[in-house]
Amino acid sequence: MEEHTRTDVCVVGGGPAGMTLALLLLRSGARVTVVERSSSLSREYRGEILQPGGLAVLDEIGVLKGATDRGAHVLERFRLVEHGRVLMSFDYRRLQSPYNYLLSLPQAHLLAELLDRCQEFPEFRYVVARVNGLIREGDAVRGVYAKAQDVTHTVRAACVVAADGRHSQVRRLAGIDHVRQDVFDQDVVWFRLPATERLGEVMVNRAGGNPVLAYDSHPGAVQMGWTLPKGEWKRLAPLGIGEVRRRITAATPQFADRVEGALRSFADVSLLDVFGAAAERWTGDGLVLIGDAAHTHGPLGAQGINLAVQDAALLHPILLAAVTDGDVSAARLGEFERIRRPHIKAVMKFQAVQSRMMLSADSLATFLRPKLARVVMRTPIGAKFTQRIAFGAPGIRVADNLFTVNEKE
Repeated sequence: MEEHTRTDVCVVGGGPAGMTLALLLLRSGARVTVVERSSSLSREYRGEILQPGGLAVLDEIGVLKGATDRGAHVLERFRLVEHGRVLMSFDYRRLQSPYNYLLSLPQAHLLAELLDRCQEFPEFRYVVARVNGLIREGDAVRGVYAKAQDVTHTVRAACVVAADGRHSQVRRLAGIDHVRQDVFDQDVVWFRLPATERLGEVMVNRAGGNPVLAYDSHPGAVQMGWTLPKGEWKRLAPLGIGEVRRRITAATPQFADRVEGALRSFADVSLLDVFGAAAERWTGDGLVLIGDAAHTHGPLGAQGINLAVQDAALLHPILLAAVTDGDVSAARLGEFERIRRPHIKAVMKFQAVQSRMMLSADSLATFLRPKLARVVMRTPIGAKFTQRIAFGAPGIRVADNLFTVNEKE
Protein backbone atom coordinates (compact mmCIF):
# COMPACT_ATOMS: atom_id res chain seq x y z
CA MET A 1 0.00 0.00 0.00
CA GLU A 2 1.24 3.49 -0.85
CA GLU A 3 0.29 6.84 0.64
CA HIS A 4 1.23 10.18 -0.91
CA THR A 5 1.29 13.50 0.94
CA ARG A 6 2.04 17.04 -0.17
CA THR A 7 2.91 19.57 2.47
CA ASP A 8 4.85 22.77 2.98
CA VAL A 9 7.28 21.41 5.57
CA CYS A 10 8.12 17.80 6.40
CA VAL A 11 9.62 17.50 9.88
CA VAL A 12 11.44 14.22 10.49
CA GLY A 13 11.52 13.47 14.21
CA GLY A 14 8.74 14.01 16.73
CA GLY A 15 10.93 15.13 19.62
CA PRO A 16 10.91 18.53 21.34
CA ALA A 17 12.65 20.35 18.46
CA GLY A 18 10.50 18.90 15.71
CA MET A 19 7.15 19.18 17.49
CA THR A 20 7.83 22.73 18.70
CA LEU A 21 8.69 23.80 15.16
CA ALA A 22 5.62 22.01 13.80
CA LEU A 23 3.30 23.90 16.15
CA LEU A 24 4.95 27.24 15.38
CA LEU A 25 4.51 26.69 11.64
CA LEU A 26 0.93 25.45 11.98
CA ARG A 27 0.00 28.53 13.99
CA SER A 28 1.50 30.58 11.16
CA GLY A 29 -0.72 28.96 8.55
CA ALA A 30 1.72 26.44 7.08
CA ARG A 31 0.98 22.82 6.22
CA VAL A 32 3.15 20.45 8.25
CA THR A 33 3.73 16.70 8.23
CA VAL A 34 5.77 15.10 11.01
CA VAL A 35 7.35 11.70 10.34
CA GLU A 36 8.27 9.89 13.57
CA ARG A 37 9.59 6.33 13.69
CA SER A 38 8.26 5.47 17.18
CA SER A 39 4.62 4.50 17.54
CA SER A 40 4.51 5.42 21.24
CA LEU A 41 5.50 8.31 23.47
CA SER A 42 6.23 5.77 26.23
CA ARG A 43 9.85 5.34 25.21
CA GLU A 44 12.99 5.93 27.21
CA TYR A 45 14.03 9.55 27.66
CA ARG A 46 16.82 11.18 29.66
CA GLY A 47 16.39 14.88 28.95
CA GLU A 48 13.83 16.10 31.48
CA ILE A 49 15.14 19.39 32.86
CA LEU A 50 13.84 22.62 31.39
CA GLN A 51 15.82 25.80 31.98
CA PRO A 52 14.05 29.21 32.08
CA GLY A 53 14.92 29.91 28.44
CA GLY A 54 13.10 26.78 27.33
CA LEU A 55 10.20 27.50 29.68
CA ALA A 56 9.76 30.91 28.06
CA VAL A 57 9.51 29.47 24.54
CA LEU A 58 7.03 26.77 25.56
CA ASP A 59 4.92 29.29 27.47
CA GLU A 60 4.85 31.65 24.50
CA ILE A 61 3.47 28.92 22.23
CA GLY A 62 0.88 27.96 24.83
CA VAL A 63 1.96 24.46 25.87
CA LEU A 64 3.83 24.98 29.14
CA LYS A 65 0.80 24.92 31.45
CA GLY A 66 -0.78 21.91 29.80
CA ALA A 67 2.47 19.94 29.85
CA THR A 68 3.13 20.88 33.48
CA ASP A 69 -0.40 19.90 34.49
CA ARG A 70 0.30 16.38 33.22
CA GLY A 71 2.88 16.05 36.01
CA ALA A 72 6.19 17.78 36.77
CA HIS A 73 8.43 18.91 39.62
CA VAL A 74 9.58 22.49 40.18
CA LEU A 75 13.26 22.65 41.16
CA GLU A 76 14.53 25.77 42.88
CA ARG A 77 18.31 25.54 42.69
CA PHE A 78 21.46 23.83 41.47
CA ARG A 79 24.13 22.75 43.97
CA LEU A 80 27.61 21.27 43.76
CA VAL A 81 28.34 19.37 46.98
CA GLU A 82 31.70 17.81 47.86
CA HIS A 83 32.01 15.55 50.92
CA GLY A 84 29.01 17.25 52.53
CA ARG A 85 30.32 20.76 51.85
CA VAL A 86 28.39 23.02 49.48
CA LEU A 87 30.88 24.48 47.00
CA MET A 88 28.36 26.18 44.72
CA SER A 89 24.67 26.94 45.02
CA PHE A 90 22.68 28.78 42.38
CA ASP A 91 19.21 29.82 43.54
CA TYR A 92 16.93 30.20 40.52
CA ARG A 93 14.35 32.02 42.64
CA ARG A 94 16.61 35.07 42.39
CA LEU A 95 16.00 35.30 38.66
CA GLN A 96 13.26 37.53 37.32
CA SER A 97 9.85 35.86 37.39
CA PRO A 98 7.89 34.19 35.91
CA TYR A 99 10.68 31.88 34.67
CA ASN A 100 12.67 31.75 37.89
CA TYR A 101 12.83 27.99 38.37
CA LEU A 102 13.93 24.74 36.79
CA LEU A 103 11.28 22.23 35.75
CA SER A 104 11.69 18.46 35.83
CA LEU A 105 9.18 17.56 33.14
CA PRO A 106 8.89 14.07 31.66
CA GLN A 107 9.57 14.43 27.97
CA ALA A 108 6.56 12.24 27.21
CA HIS A 109 4.32 14.84 28.89
CA LEU A 110 5.79 17.65 26.78
CA LEU A 111 5.47 15.68 23.55
CA ALA A 112 1.90 14.62 24.33
CA GLU A 113 0.91 18.25 24.88
CA LEU A 114 2.64 19.41 21.69
CA LEU A 115 1.05 16.61 19.68
CA ASP A 116 -2.42 17.36 21.05
CA ARG A 117 -2.04 21.01 20.11
CA CYS A 118 -0.75 20.19 16.62
CA GLN A 119 -3.67 17.84 16.02
CA GLU A 120 -6.08 20.75 16.43
CA PHE A 121 -4.99 21.96 12.99
CA PRO A 122 -6.47 20.44 9.81
CA GLU A 123 -3.20 21.00 7.91
CA PHE A 124 -1.25 18.71 10.25
CA ARG A 125 -0.34 15.07 9.59
CA TYR A 126 1.54 12.74 11.94
CA VAL A 127 3.03 9.74 10.17
CA VAL A 128 4.50 6.85 12.15
CA ALA A 129 7.16 5.45 9.85
CA ARG A 130 10.92 5.15 9.41
CA VAL A 131 12.52 7.38 6.78
CA ASN A 132 14.54 5.34 4.29
CA GLY A 133 15.17 7.78 1.48
CA LEU A 134 15.16 11.41 0.35
CA ILE A 135 13.21 12.72 -2.62
CA ARG A 136 15.62 14.77 -4.72
CA GLU A 137 15.44 17.14 -7.64
CA GLY A 138 19.05 17.54 -8.63
CA ASP A 139 20.87 18.49 -5.43
CA ALA A 140 17.73 19.77 -3.73
CA VAL A 141 15.75 17.76 -1.17
CA ARG A 142 12.04 17.77 -1.94
CA GLY A 143 10.67 15.29 0.57
CA VAL A 144 11.17 11.84 2.07
CA TYR A 145 10.28 8.22 1.55
CA ALA A 146 9.28 6.33 4.69
CA LYS A 147 8.21 2.77 5.48
CA ALA A 148 5.78 1.52 8.13
CA GLN A 149 5.06 -2.22 8.03
CA ASP A 150 2.92 -2.66 4.89
CA VAL A 151 2.64 1.05 4.02
CA THR A 152 5.12 3.06 1.96
CA HIS A 153 4.82 6.80 2.46
CA THR A 154 5.92 9.44 -0.02
CA VAL A 155 5.92 12.90 1.54
CA ARG A 156 6.70 15.77 -0.82
CA ALA A 157 7.52 19.12 0.75
CA ALA A 158 9.04 22.47 -0.03
CA CYS A 159 11.50 21.84 2.80
CA VAL A 160 12.56 18.91 4.99
CA VAL A 161 13.64 19.56 8.57
CA ALA A 162 15.85 16.92 10.16
CA ALA A 163 14.98 16.83 13.85
CA ASP A 164 15.69 13.13 14.29
CA GLY A 165 18.35 13.20 16.97
CA ARG A 166 22.04 12.58 17.48
CA HIS A 167 22.03 9.56 15.15
CA SER A 168 20.01 11.36 12.47
CA GLN A 169 18.96 9.18 9.54
CA VAL A 170 18.19 12.24 7.40
CA ARG A 171 21.65 13.67 8.04
CA ARG A 172 23.19 10.37 6.99
CA LEU A 173 21.04 10.13 3.84
CA ALA A 174 21.99 13.69 2.92
CA GLY A 175 25.68 12.78 3.17
CA ILE A 176 26.43 15.35 5.87
CA ASP A 177 29.31 14.48 8.16
CA HIS A 178 28.79 14.61 11.92
CA VAL A 179 32.04 15.70 13.55
CA ARG A 180 32.42 14.17 16.99
CA GLN A 181 34.26 16.21 19.61
CA ASP A 182 35.36 14.20 22.66
CA VAL A 183 35.54 17.22 24.95
CA PHE A 184 34.00 15.33 27.87
CA ASP A 185 36.05 12.91 29.97
CA GLN A 186 33.03 11.09 31.42
CA ASP A 187 30.11 8.92 30.41
CA VAL A 188 26.95 8.68 32.51
CA VAL A 189 25.18 5.63 33.93
CA TRP A 190 21.51 6.56 34.40
CA PHE A 191 19.14 4.90 36.86
CA ARG A 192 16.07 5.77 38.92
CA LEU A 193 15.48 5.32 42.64
CA PRO A 194 12.23 5.55 44.59
CA ALA A 195 11.86 8.96 46.25
CA THR A 196 11.25 9.12 49.98
CA GLU A 197 11.19 12.93 49.95
CA ARG A 198 11.63 15.66 47.37
CA LEU A 199 15.07 17.12 46.72
CA GLY A 200 13.72 20.31 45.17
CA GLU A 201 16.98 20.82 43.31
CA VAL A 202 19.49 19.53 40.81
CA MET A 203 22.56 18.34 42.69
CA VAL A 204 26.02 17.16 41.67
CA ASN A 205 27.32 15.23 44.65
CA ARG A 206 30.97 14.33 45.14
CA ALA A 207 30.87 12.09 48.21
CA GLY A 208 33.59 9.64 47.19
CA GLY A 209 34.22 7.72 44.04
CA ASN A 210 32.72 9.23 40.92
CA PRO A 211 30.40 12.28 41.02
CA VAL A 212 26.64 11.66 40.91
CA LEU A 213 23.91 13.87 39.45
CA ALA A 214 20.50 13.73 41.17
CA TYR A 215 17.13 15.44 40.70
CA ASP A 216 13.42 14.81 41.29
CA SER A 217 11.66 12.95 38.50
CA HIS A 218 7.87 12.63 38.13
CA PRO A 219 5.92 11.00 39.59
CA GLY A 220 7.85 9.74 42.60
CA ALA A 221 11.47 9.00 41.72
CA VAL A 222 14.95 10.43 41.90
CA GLN A 223 16.77 10.42 38.57
CA MET A 224 20.44 9.58 39.15
CA GLY A 225 23.38 9.93 36.82
CA TRP A 226 26.61 8.27 37.96
CA THR A 227 29.60 9.58 36.02
CA LEU A 228 32.41 7.31 34.90
CA PRO A 229 35.70 7.99 33.11
CA LYS A 230 35.48 7.31 29.39
CA GLY A 231 35.83 3.59 28.72
CA GLU A 232 35.47 2.55 32.38
CA TRP A 233 32.10 0.86 31.83
CA LYS A 234 33.65 -1.75 29.53
CA ARG A 235 35.95 -2.79 32.34
CA LEU A 236 33.33 -2.54 35.10
CA ALA A 237 30.29 -4.22 33.53
CA PRO A 238 31.86 -7.71 33.27
CA LEU A 239 32.33 -7.66 37.06
CA GLY A 240 28.57 -7.84 37.47
CA ILE A 241 25.72 -5.71 38.80
CA GLY A 242 26.84 -6.35 42.38
CA GLU A 243 30.12 -4.53 41.79
CA VAL A 244 28.24 -1.71 40.04
CA ARG A 245 25.94 -1.38 43.08
CA ARG A 246 28.93 -1.34 45.42
CA ARG A 247 30.64 1.43 43.46
CA ILE A 248 27.47 3.50 43.21
CA THR A 249 26.77 3.07 46.93
CA ALA A 250 30.27 4.34 47.73
CA ALA A 251 29.69 7.35 45.49
CA THR A 252 26.31 8.25 46.96
CA PRO A 253 26.03 6.87 50.51
CA GLN A 254 22.86 8.85 51.35
CA PHE A 255 21.00 6.70 48.79
CA ALA A 256 22.70 3.41 49.71
CA ASP A 257 19.62 1.52 50.91
CA ARG A 258 17.63 2.49 47.84
CA VAL A 259 20.48 1.59 45.48
CA GLU A 260 20.59 -1.90 46.98
CA GLY A 261 16.86 -2.36 46.49
CA ALA A 262 16.47 -0.78 43.05
CA LEU A 263 19.47 -1.96 41.05
CA ARG A 264 18.91 -5.70 40.73
CA SER A 265 20.10 -6.23 37.15
CA PHE A 266 21.65 -4.40 34.22
CA ALA A 267 18.12 -3.74 32.96
CA ASP A 268 17.87 -1.14 35.75
CA VAL A 269 20.71 1.00 34.38
CA SER A 270 21.59 2.53 31.02
CA LEU A 271 24.86 3.98 29.75
CA LEU A 272 24.97 7.32 27.95
CA ASP A 273 27.98 7.87 25.71
CA VAL A 274 28.64 11.55 26.43
CA PHE A 275 30.15 13.53 23.60
CA GLY A 276 29.83 16.80 21.78
CA ALA A 277 29.30 16.88 18.04
CA ALA A 278 28.23 19.19 15.27
CA ALA A 279 27.18 18.52 11.70
CA GLU A 280 29.62 20.00 9.19
CA ARG A 281 26.71 21.98 7.75
CA TRP A 282 23.14 22.45 8.91
CA THR A 283 21.45 23.37 5.64
CA GLY A 284 21.16 22.33 2.02
CA ASP A 285 18.74 23.16 -0.75
CA GLY A 286 15.38 22.20 0.77
CA LEU A 287 16.93 20.88 3.99
CA VAL A 288 17.60 22.14 7.53
CA LEU A 289 19.03 20.31 10.55
CA ILE A 290 18.01 21.30 14.08
CA GLY A 291 18.41 20.01 17.62
CA ASP A 292 20.66 17.01 18.18
CA ALA A 293 20.71 16.30 14.45
CA ALA A 294 22.70 19.53 14.04
CA HIS A 295 24.54 19.69 17.37
CA THR A 296 24.90 17.15 20.19
CA HIS A 297 25.67 18.06 23.80
CA GLY A 298 26.45 16.43 27.12
CA PRO A 299 23.85 16.40 29.91
CA LEU A 300 25.69 18.81 32.23
CA GLY A 301 23.86 22.10 32.55
CA ALA A 302 20.61 20.54 31.30
CA GLN A 303 20.83 22.20 27.90
CA GLY A 304 19.42 19.59 25.51
CA ILE A 305 15.67 20.33 25.43
CA ASN A 306 16.25 24.03 25.88
CA LEU A 307 18.57 24.31 22.89
CA ALA A 308 16.12 22.21 20.86
CA VAL A 309 13.07 24.39 21.46
CA GLN A 310 15.12 27.56 21.02
CA ASP A 311 16.38 26.18 17.68
CA ALA A 312 12.75 25.82 16.64
CA ALA A 313 11.86 29.35 17.74
CA LEU A 314 14.81 30.82 15.85
CA LEU A 315 14.21 28.80 12.68
CA HIS A 316 10.46 29.43 12.57
CA PRO A 317 10.42 32.94 10.98
CA ILE A 318 13.37 32.15 8.69
CA LEU A 319 11.80 28.97 7.35
CA LEU A 320 8.30 30.45 7.07
CA ALA A 321 9.59 33.36 4.98
CA ALA A 322 11.66 31.02 2.78
CA VAL A 323 8.70 28.71 2.09
CA THR A 324 6.36 31.66 1.48
CA ASP A 325 8.82 33.24 -0.97
CA GLY A 326 9.49 29.96 -2.75
CA ASP A 327 13.21 30.18 -2.01
CA VAL A 328 14.37 27.29 0.17
CA SER A 329 17.92 27.33 -1.12
CA ALA A 330 20.85 26.57 1.16
CA ALA A 331 21.87 30.23 0.92
CA ARG A 332 18.46 31.39 2.15
CA LEU A 333 18.11 28.78 4.89
CA GLY A 334 21.73 29.33 5.91
CA GLU A 335 20.67 32.39 7.86
CA PHE A 336 19.64 30.01 10.64
CA GLU A 337 23.09 28.44 10.84
CA ARG A 338 24.90 31.78 10.62
CA ILE A 339 23.00 33.05 13.65
CA ARG A 340 22.84 29.85 15.67
CA ARG A 341 26.22 28.13 15.23
CA PRO A 342 28.16 30.72 17.30
CA HIS A 343 25.64 30.20 20.14
CA ILE A 344 26.19 26.45 19.99
CA LYS A 345 29.99 26.75 19.93
CA ALA A 346 29.79 28.89 23.07
CA VAL A 347 27.58 26.30 24.82
CA MET A 348 29.99 23.48 23.96
CA LYS A 349 32.97 25.39 25.31
CA PHE A 350 31.04 26.29 28.45
CA GLN A 351 29.97 22.69 29.02
CA ALA A 352 33.56 21.50 28.65
CA VAL A 353 34.64 23.98 31.35
CA GLN A 354 31.75 22.88 33.61
CA SER A 355 32.73 19.25 33.16
CA ARG A 356 36.35 19.84 34.10
CA MET A 357 35.39 21.99 37.08
CA MET A 358 32.62 19.82 38.55
CA LEU A 359 33.34 16.27 37.49
CA SER A 360 37.07 15.85 36.95
CA ALA A 361 38.94 13.70 39.48
CA ASP A 362 42.51 14.68 38.61
CA SER A 363 44.64 16.18 41.38
CA LEU A 364 44.84 19.67 39.88
CA ALA A 365 41.07 19.93 39.46
CA THR A 366 40.54 18.64 43.00
CA PHE A 367 42.92 21.27 44.35
CA LEU A 368 41.46 24.14 42.34
CA ARG A 369 37.75 23.26 42.61
CA PRO A 370 37.00 24.86 46.04
CA LYS A 371 39.09 27.92 45.20
CA LEU A 372 37.34 28.48 41.88
CA ALA A 373 33.99 27.86 43.54
CA ARG A 374 34.67 30.62 46.07
CA VAL A 375 35.52 33.04 43.27
CA VAL A 376 32.34 32.14 41.39
CA MET A 377 30.07 32.43 44.42
CA ARG A 378 31.56 35.60 45.94
CA THR A 379 31.79 37.73 42.82
CA PRO A 380 29.35 38.80 40.05
CA ILE A 381 30.61 35.81 38.07
CA GLY A 382 28.05 33.63 39.88
CA ALA A 383 25.09 35.69 38.70
CA LYS A 384 26.43 35.75 35.14
CA PHE A 385 27.02 32.01 35.31
CA THR A 386 23.42 31.36 36.33
CA GLN A 387 21.99 33.75 33.73
CA ARG A 388 23.94 32.11 30.94
CA ILE A 389 22.96 28.57 31.86
CA ALA A 390 19.34 29.54 32.53
CA PHE A 391 18.53 31.54 29.40
CA GLY A 392 21.20 30.70 26.84
CA ALA A 393 21.67 33.09 23.93
CA PRO A 394 19.80 36.36 24.51
CA GLY A 395 16.99 37.49 22.30
CA ILE A 396 15.52 34.15 21.21
CA ARG A 397 11.79 34.58 21.47
CA VAL A 398 8.76 33.28 19.62
CA ALA A 399 7.76 35.37 16.59
CA ASP A 400 4.10 35.36 17.59
CA ASN A 401 3.43 38.27 15.25
CA LEU A 402 3.48 35.65 12.50
CA PHE A 403 0.65 33.61 14.05
CA THR A 404 -2.46 33.64 11.89
CA VAL A 405 -4.24 30.60 13.34
CA ASN A 406 -4.83 29.93 17.03
CA GLU A 407 -7.19 26.98 17.21
CA LYS A 408 -9.01 24.35 15.23
CA GLU A 409 -11.03 25.82 12.42
